[in-house]
Amino acid sequence: MNKIDVLLGLQWGDEGKGKVVDTLAGRYNVIARFQGGPNAGHTLEFDGIHHVLHLIPSGIFHTNAINIIGNGVVIDPIILVDEIRQLEEMNVNINEQMAISRKAHLILPTHRILDAAKEKAKGANKIGSTLKGIGPTYMDKTGRNGLRIGDIMHPDFKKSYQDLVEKHKSLLKAYDFEYDLTEAEAEWFKSIERIKQLKIINSEYVINDSRKAGKKVLAEGAQGTLLDIDFGSYPFVTSSNTVTAGVCTGLGVPPNSIGEVFGIFKAYCTRVGSGPFPTELNDETGEALRKKGNEFGATTGRPRRCGWLDLVSLKYSIMLNGVTQLILTKADVLSGFDTIKVCTAYKVNGELSKEVPFSLDDEVEPVYTEVKGWHQEIDGITDIERIPTELHDYIDFLEKELELPINVISLGPDRKQTIVRNPELVNH
Repeated sequence: MNKIDVLLGLQWGDEGKGKVVDTLAGRYNVIARFQGGPNAGHTLEFDGIHHVLHLIPSGIFHTNAINIIGNGVVIDPIILVDEIRQLEEMNVNINEQMAISRKAHLILPTHRILDAAKEKAKGANKIGSTLKGIGPTYMDKTGRNGLRIGDIMHPDFKKSYQDLVEKHKSLLKAYDFEYDLTEAEAEWFKSIERIKQLKIINSEYVINDSRKAGKKVLAEGAQGTLLDIDFGSYPFVTSSNTVTAGVCTGLGVPPNSIGEVFGIFKAYCTRVGSGPFPTELNDETGEALRKKGNEFGATTGRPRRCGWLDLVSLKYSIMLNGVTQLILTKADVLSGFDTIKVCTAYKVNGELSKEVPFSLDDEVEPVYTEVKGWHQEIDGITDIERIPTELHDYIDFLEKELELPINVISLGPDRKQTIVRNPELVNH
């Protein structure tokens, strides 16, 4: 029986997962999202097309694969149907190429309203939510109140919907927050009718049967490891398990089914929203990274906070996920720096440490190692022999520190702007 390969982010999201899934998708028969929701923004560029996916797996442009939205994902019908419409305008056959788990939970309009009301009430202590209703939906899931995709076929679905809405309305009385459900509800139920026409499946059976049949499956993560509900910079995290363990619960596969784990990281760090960021640069260097890297959220449009690469948190992510291969993205953005800094340790309350601390209140100071930069523009290079010596040295330094091979290097947003260093390892 085939193993399931996993592809996920090792930082705070925005590592370039969409592009890499799209690049690797031709090698797989099934691409499955295992957690998160429309707070994801996976950007794909190829043949002059620039497209952002929020719910649909990033293999959707490959006709050889079925793309599954797994049970661990929370789905906003309005956003999903809008995404479907855009893809159908690009001649993607959604009804054939995509399927949804019956057990995936639904985001209601009132989930989004609750999200906005709670975030507003936090004032200066807000966590930087995307306001997509993700947190309240996962709360209803764990509270055993949620509605799932499979429920939409039930004759009492509208009653179940109304019961949950009434519960949400009672919760909203605690907030000074005005809202109008009328328009959103009408569009929500219209979107539900479109979803009924899609392939709605028992995804855990389909995925495991695909493995039995010798098909290759790739699990696609959203957000990043440092936003994991358990292991991220809590409470400035997302509401799901973004790590490899989330594949098992988010797709219904056993732990011994996991094969290769592709960990994606940027050549520097970025973060959207609030929360700790030890290597953040609030200076000209940070602004230069933001401009050159076009660091604005694919989902929110918010400018991303930028800083140097943090190997303390990266090693932590590698440990948690059991990463077997590394993928380096946005190395092209570092062109033009005389010196590149890499955080190799922290000073926590004055003490040297190589561990991510528990408390957000601890005084964390990055300890940097400096490496020589390069000035050659490299975003058009597809041959590893043509990259600057300094980039070779940077990659060698990272591989030695992280004790893993960097087998894919992304040097731009387009599918073609990719160097595969060790094809025999990627094409396992």
